[in-house]
Amino acid sequence: MNIYFSDFFNIDPGVLEGYGAFNISLINDLPLFIDPFLLFGSEKEEYQKLHDSILKYIAFLKSKSEAENINKAKIKSWYKFSEVKQNWFGYSKVGNSGSGLGMKFGKAFSQNIEALFDDLGKETITESSHLEKATLFEIGVGKDNISDFTTNLIKEFLLEYTQNFALANLNDNQTEKLKIERVYFDYQLERWMPKTFTLPFIFGDYILLTPKDILTKDENWINNHDLKGDFSRVCNSIPNDQLRSEVVNYFKKELPKPKKGRTNTSKEVSEAIHATIRKYPDLIDYYIAHKEEQGEMAKSISEKKVELVKSAFIDNVKEIVSLLQEETNFYEIPPISSYDEALNRIKYLKHVIENNDGYKLFYIDGKPIKRESDLQVIYRLTWFASDFDVNREPNNGRGPVDYAISKGAGDKTLIEFKLAKNTKLKQNLAKQVEVYKKANATNKSIKVILYFDGKELKRVQKIINDLSLGGKENIILIDAGRKPSASNVTLFEN
Repeated sequence: MNIYFSDFFNIDPGVLEGYGAFNISLINDLPLFIDPFLLFGSEKEEYQKLHDSILKYIAFLKSKSEAENINKAKIKSWYKFSEVKQNWFGYSKVGNSGSGLGMKFGKAFSQNIEALFDDLGKETITESSHLEKATLFEIGVGKDNISDFTTNLIKEFLLEYTQNFALANLNDNQTEKLKIERVYFDYQLERWMPKTFTLPFIFGDYILLTPKDILTKDENWINNHDLKGDFSRVCNSIPNDQLRSEVVNYFKKELPKPKKGRTNTSKEVSEAIHATIRKYPDLIDYYIAHKEEQGEMAKSISEKKVELVKSAFIDNVKEIVSLLQEETNFYEIPPISSYDEALNRIKYLKHVIENNDGYKLFYIDGKPIKRESDLQVIYRLTWFASDFDVNREPNNGRGPVDYAISKGAGDKTLIEFKLAKNTKLKQNLAKQVEVYKKANATNKSIKVILYFDGKELKRVQKIINDLSLGGKENIILIDAGRKPSASNVTLFEN
């Protein structure tokens, strides 16, 4: 069963581990991305040079912004990048193709670059400038933009890293010599240039490998969430007493006076924080300086996050695929209708989860998964061996459905995976699928709801009863709660 790079290229996973590369899935993107802070904070000179090269490119963009009007053509040439989908990481909803960096990002970044990096090369509060700084201001630049930008700016390194592995470990029939566009920036010609590499090649495209020690999950080390959470400490770190007092007073004035008996909402606090930052932008640098001081922690936390992703999306998935092969006909269902195949496979999956320790798949570091997006990726990784066209989250006009299983235009089944704790579950059951049916021109749909304890089960059952949906074969509840060992069950029964 081929899911990961090591499977498709017949390589021992230990070889990848020894090289330091993450064993990516070639079925669907995994929720990891490159954090530029890990380049800055690394002891490896090669990584530090990569961070310097990112700042060099920002300096070029800043100098151009100061000296001339940046028109659409220059934004397209210097700021707009396709997603580097060949690394199989990120936020894409179908396979490994994301949106990349478009004109919206280019305009937002180019219009704000002078203010964002006004002290570039002459920092006094921080050790260095950081690309992630752009996400700390409300200018329309998000963490996914930083991920895509970073990957494109170090693309040459990733290509060389992958080529070295391919030449040492792969056969000639597993690679292709290819001319890759937009690999490095020529500062004399002021344009991105191509270069030729020998790379792993499959499915009509090349593959990129990435070192594990520059990857993280969820958030960059420098991020907006932490800035808000650490705001009091950031304010208290200002060495100038008068400035510190002014900042605190301004923040308090920006907070609306709460009504009697309640405190300020998180939205109100967030708006007050951003208003204060706009008034006193140096607060960003004090926050970043604190993050720089904790650089060693960034490495250890990211390392743990990467291991958790490996555990959830590689080790656990391999285990459940093995169980599905041994205990059911999950991968041997004959070519019947999309609805019957989808329903049968979900029943097999339910059986393995509830009766054959498959529930362990949905626990990360001993805790149940919290995000439906993770649940959907896990499901996608187990459903790869099918004659049917399986698309994750296709958007056909009225919002994304988790999956559309189809065989031709006239045979399509919609599947939605939900966690029982979803606060909008009742609304979703009542309305969403009906809307999706019309948009996708199908009258077949299946709801799969995963619950982890009795409290969640009661909540789901009440919703189903309230909506008169009891007994419907296309609404399937799966118990992913921890199961007692056989010895404990016998003791309890006795």
